[in-house]
Amino acid sequence: MLSPFDDFPIHPSADPIAHPASGDPNHYDRYWFNGHDADASFFFAAGMGHYPVRGVVDAAFSVVLDGVEHSIFASGAMPIERTTAVGPIRIEVSDPLRVIHYIVEPNEHGISCDLTFRATTVAVEEPRQRRVHAGVILTDHTRLTQWGSWEGSITVDGKTLTATPRNVSGTRDRSWGVRPVGDQVQTLRPSVEPAVFWLWAPLHFGDRFTHFALHEHPDGSRWVESALVLDPIPEGAAPWSTEGVHECRHLGYELEWEPGRREIKRARISFEDRQDGIINVDLEKVLTFRMRGIGYWHPYWAHGSIHGQLETGRESIKLSDFDPLDFASLHLQNLVVAKMGDRSGVGVLEEIHLGPHEPTGLTGFIDGYGT
Repeated sequence: MLSPFDDFPIHPSADPIAHPASGDPNHYDRYWFNGHDADASFFFAAGMGHYPVRGVVDAAFSVVLDGVEHSIFASGAMPIERTTAVGPIRIEVSDPLRVIHYIVEPNEHGISCDLTFRATTVAVEEPRQRRVHAGVILTDHTRLTQWGSWEGSITVDGKTLTATPRNVSGTRDRSWGVRPVGDQVQTLRPSVEPAVFWLWAPLHFGDRFTHFALHEHPDGSRWVESALVLDPIPEGAAPWSTEGVHECRHLGYELEWEPGRREIKRARISFEDRQDGIINVDLEKVLTFRMRGIGYWHPYWAHGSIHGQLETGRESIKLSDFDPLDFASLHLQNLVVAKMGDRSGVGVLEEIHLGPHEPTGLTGFIDGYGT
């Protein structure tokens, strides 16, 4: 089946672009963004996902304002040309890997925005995440990550917040491949209780940026790890180059848990830069953003779930009202202030912890620490 994208020289195979490489209903392609101000008093997140086998496109925007996580959701039928718009939400890629607009048009739900992301660093390709169980692919996806700044405005119930490149930084990623989304296919294969220990921390330190990511098994052995130190895009460099990127090694972490929860109160991450030696970064949590606010594990607006030709909705929940051990609350991003030597910074430490994890003392499936 042909689509407008077939007029561009971008074909990775003999198939038309609209043909996904797999008939797996978990095939997906997603945008994700966050933003925060310099003193970590302001946070928003946004996303949009395409699920070509399911025929679904969905998107969400969420902002924390006065201790409340406000979210708008949209889900609808995905056309063949894979539009980057659904309901009032759209994405415009003005200059690939440099400038992207995220827009929520004024709507009956009272949440809107007009925001522009401008890249500060090159985009980096993270290690591919692939897991197979009993011969079946559970997850197999690639992600790029990029640091930048935001400009524009956000309006919630008539109150407008302004973002300027000087004051509001953020991170974005693009991921694609296979990841469990929507209702899963019923099978007769023995069920497997998920075991996930995931830390992901893109941080901003003015003219220096760091990245830290790892997946561990319950015994602490790792199947994904990456740490980077990045400079701003060097003059004349392409945003897809590796210029200004220092790969690091010997990743470590120390976590202080919130009692009875699976989320940190504070943390230290460490890695070795071949040029600067051992680098320690201390993180202090300011607030916890529940990723259900942009559809991750949401009981109704879960990614890839089917809501007909078009449905939109809103949710507003006080941060203090979330049940931290509810399954939908366990995928989270901690907005943190960071210290790296004499540098002060801001960013997030994302966490997903399911099942026991011997090195940190987690037990059970979603039992809180120390319980």
